[in-house]
Amino acid sequence: MTASIKVGDRLPALQLPPVDRATLALFGGASGDHNPIHIDLDFARRSGMPDVFAQGMLGMAWVGRLITQWAPQARLRQYDARFAGITHLGNAITCSGEVVELLDRDGEACARVAVSSSNQYGQNKIVGEAIVALA
Repeated sequence: MTASIKVGDRLPALQLPPVDRATLALFGGASGDHNPIHIDLDFARRSGMPDVFAQGMLGMAWVGRLITQWAPQARLRQYDARFAGITHLGNAITCSGEVVELLDRDGEACARVAVSSSNQYGQNKIVGEAIVALA
């Protein structure tokens, strides 16, 4: 990453396959998030949901992957996100980002990047921003 980065630059989008039960189970095992609302259909229905749905931290991990495919993890200075919607089974998520500001942070040249994920219907699931060192 060099000084050629400018406001308006877009990160290469990260397109993911549709969310399925296997993905939720694998992430639950890897993360230790065994909340039954993400893996147990009966529990999800008793909770008022039509089916299980993705863990919020899975969505954040995907956006984190978007960022670290653009810049090495060692350059990530800050990552903030909020959950904007439930990621249901069958949602095909696309993560995207755009450089919105170039700034100096504690003497280090950085970019502020707006990041988000959305499903195939354009519904936002995660929105946030990251601060990434440029060198």
